[in-house]
Amino acid sequence: MATFSITHRMRLDGVAVVQTLTNVADLTVGQQVTIAGVGDGFDGTVTVVAVPTALLIGVTDEGDFEYDYDILIPNQILYINSGDDVTRDDLAIYGTLTWTPTCTWITSSNVTEFLGISAATANDTAFIASCVSAANAFASRRRRAAGYTDNLSTSPSGDVTLGTTLYAASLYRQRGSIDGFQSFDAMDTTNPAMSLGTIHQLLGINRAQVA
Repeated sequence: MATFSITHRMRLDGVAVVQTLTNVADLTVGQQVTIAGVGDGFDGTVTVVAVPTALLIGVTDEGDFEYDYDILIPNQILYINSGDDVTRDDLAIYGTLTWTPTCTWITSSNVTEFLGISAATANDTAFIASCVSAANAFASRRRRAAGYTDNLSTSPSGDVTLGTTLYAASLYRQRGSIDGFQSFDAMDTTNPAMSLGTIHQLLGINRAQVA
């Protein structure tokens, strides 16, 4: 969970715009944030409709947002918000924008399809869900670190979906072990059997740096 300070606010034609002190990195349209401490009906859990870079000046009859591109304003979040118009002003006491980045590229069904079996018990179902949550977080974090800008609600491509699924399945298969897959083989292996190289390849991360 990340919290950002809200410095300015405005509402026009049923649309609210708040400006944060710093950039809310990776926030995209369709994601939910919680606005607090702004007052006058601005507060609540809202869905981001746009991330504008200029001053909002109105909404057309067709519902399109109009901006004054001669007045550029960074770090803005726009969302639907009914109420009286409020002229853009600064907040004497900053409000807050709270965002919990949640990646949902794969679901438990992706993993059970890959494993070829259904969950046998409620504990299995819960653990698969935990593996899916961990794999989504891992994949999105590693791709962000590699320089990608992805929508957290929709997988960017089929290879990323498969890579994330492979990682979740690997976590599930390691259940009860420490550093690799469980085995009944009496001989220990030097290195744990993992498909991390393939996973990295599918996710497009850990690439060699080239000029």
